[in-house]
Parts: sequence; structure tokens; C-alpha cells
Amino acid sequence: MSRHTLTVTDNRTGRSFEVPIERGSIRAADLTDPFDTQRGPGVVIYDPGFTHTASCVSSITNIDLEAGTLEHRGYLIEDLVRDSTYVEVAYLLIYGELPTAAQLEHWLAELATRKFVHENVKRFIQGFRYDAHPMAMVGAAVGALGSFYPDGDDVRDEAARDLQILRLVAKMPTLVAYAYRHGSGRPFVYPSDELSYTGNLLSMLFRMSELEYVPSPRTERALDVLLMVHADHEQNASTTAVRAVGSTHVNPYAAIAAGVAALSGPGRGSADLAVLRMLRQIGSVENVPAYLEQVKAGNHVLMGFGHWVYKSLDPRARILREQLDQLYADRPPNPLLAVADALHARSREDEYFVSRRIFPNVDLYSGMLYEAIGIPPAMFGVMFALARSAGWIAQWREMVEDPEQGSVRPRQVWGGWAGPGSREFVPLAQRD
Repeated sequence: MSRHTLTVTDNRTGRSFEVPIERGSIRAADLTDPFDTQRGPGVVIYDPGFTHTASCVSSITNIDLEAGTLEHRGYLIEDLVRDSTYVEVAYLLIYGELPTAAQLEHWLAELATRKFVHENVKRFIQGFRYDAHPMAMVGAAVGALGSFYPDGDDVRDEAARDLQILRLVAKMPTLVAYAYRHGSGRPFVYPSDELSYTGNLLSMLFRMSELEYVPSPRTERALDVLLMVHADHEQNASTTAVRAVGSTHVNPYAAIAAGVAALSGPGRGSADLAVLRMLRQIGSVENVPAYLEQVKAGNHVLMGFGHWVYKSLDPRARILREQLDQLYADRPPNPLLAVADALHARSREDEYFVSRRIFPNVDLYSGMLYEAIGIPPAMFGVMFALARSAGWIAQWREMVEDPEQGSVRPRQVWGGWAGPGSREFVPLAQRD
């Protein structure tokens, strides 16, 4: 008997069979097929939320739960943030390797020619109410791009895929900025060829009447780091949405729009806002011990701590905390930063939180960093979506090119057994 198998015994019949274990995983079909009957599968895997089910083999991002490390294509996020840029990380995620100097120069030139959007897209965004949520505007605008580029439907053609990738990476900042400008009642700012990817985003967001917009180097760098740490994070809900919608071979604009929609929910895209509300509620460092006691009593929730994946400190939290120091080097820090640091320090010394492995996550500092850059709370989720779009595109490309991936169609466990069962139809006039 191979040591790389799982032996399963059906105690109803006494029958045993072996399931191969490959790369620490088993195939669901190998586990369920032996139970097949003429009426259909005798056993299915029931996994609400798919938290115990791997939907794909991916080489893009890896998270080590115990060590608390995040790697993209084998590179630690700390190394990428230290020595790279968001555009380089996007290239790495999508194509698997860091670009050479020549490749990066070519890619930047290709992106530069595609930053603009059709004037009709501008009018489409202007058609929203002034108080429409920017996530709704960006999601709709991304999906609408598919109507401007019908060649995006040819997802099996590599050249067509690469063209849509360029368009998406180049135009996402423009759509994000236009949604913000429309909501704030400001005129749109066209993309600039004189600025970096992130500098151009800042210009389109904040430029007013300046003859020349020159972003602060510290601000530009802080935003670039924010985009990098949010670029991809394995098979989260929004990435799963992109893969699920993309599995039907729709154009990538529709798939990315699904990611934006998934990220707009309070369960994913607005945790940093909840952190800021919590920090303001605490108010000062002196109130931190009492608040933590209320958390332990179940009366409050400790936002910005704990993670579905990490069982130690989220490495992205450490990176963003360092960026706040850089950004506040020439101005007074936000008083809430001291409150966040006190929460971290006190929880690290408290057995209640340590034993439960409740450590800071990326959201503890991301909201403060966005605010320090000048980005309003309503735009936090949109900026998150912009950053994550690189990962969504990479995941979409990997999924389309994977011969094992087909149209997503989960099974279900029929719940009718708990109800009235089969029933005779009763005409409306005869119903009590």
C-alpha cells in the first residue's frame, strides 16, 4: 500500500478504497466517484464557503500560515516593496517573472498609450448621480469597457488576451480617478505622460489649477506601497468571483467587474473603515486597556486584528506601519496612530489574544495611510480594487490558460428533505 494515499472505508457497506494524495491534496472526484450510483453521485463534498476546498492549482501567490509570509511568484512581499514598484509587481503577477529593464520600458510605453478612455466612458460615468458610490461607478465602467473592445471576447487567443491586459492595467487608474472626480464635483483630469503610474493616479485624483502637478515623493511612494501590498492574496472572495465568472470565457472586463462587485461588500472591502471608526471610538491611548477588556468580555470587536489566513502578524501590517513613519517624517502624525500602536503592544502582551493568535492585519494601518495621502473614506474600497486588479488579471489569465479549469458549476446538497417534500400544485382559487 502506498504511503501517499488516503484509505477510505464506507461503514455502510464495509468497502474500502484508496485515494491518491498529491501535493498535499486529494481530488474530490477520486473521493466521491467510488460512491457513484446509477441515480448520480452517492456522496458529494459539502463545504459552505469552500473554506476547505482548493479550486485550482496556482503559481501566483503563496501564503505561509504559520510563518506569516506572503510571496508573489516566489518573492517575499517585503523584498518586492523594498526594491520594486506596483507596475513591476503587476508584471510579475501576470507574466510570472520580474521584467528586465528592456521589458519594463516596453511595457510602460505600451501602458502609456492606453491610459485614456473613450469620451463615451466619461459621459457614462457622468450619468451617475453625484452621490453614487464610487465602487458602483468603477464596477459598471470596467464592465462597460467590454462593449468598446469586442476583441476581448476572444479569450483563447494569446495576443488578444495580452491586449486586454494592457488596457485593463492602463485604464483602471483613470476609471478610479474619474469616479472620484465625478462624486466630488470636480472636472476630470486627463492622464499625463510625464508622471509615473502612481504619480499619474495622484494627478488625476487631486490636480486642480496647477500648471504642473508634481506629487510629493513620499506620498507617491506610500501609495505605490499600498497598491503593492494589496495586489494579490490567493483565492479570496473577490478573486474567486473573477475566476468563477471568467470560467465561462466571458471577456475579462466582465470578470474584473465581478471582482469589484465582490469587493464592495462590507465583509471584504471596508474593513479599514471599521478600524478608523474603532480607533476614533477609543479616542486615546489611555482608553486602550479598558477597550481590550470589553473585547474580551464580548462587548466590542477588535477590528484590524486577526485574519482568516494568517496565524501570526500579517507582514503587510508591518510594511504599512513603516510607511506611516516615512509619511509623517515631515508633519505631525495622526493621533490615532498612537492608539493603534497601543492596541498592538497591549494585545501582544495579553494571553487572551496571544493564545488565540489574534495579531494585527493589514487593515489596522491601511485606512490611516489612505487618509494621510488625502484619499477620502468612500474611496478606500476603490483603491483596494485598483490594487487588486493586477492580481485579478493574473488569476484570470492563469485560469483561462489552465486546461483543467472548466466552467464553474458546484454541486449542492438537497435541503428539501427538511421541508414538506413533494407536493401537489394547488390552483390560486383553492389556496387558503
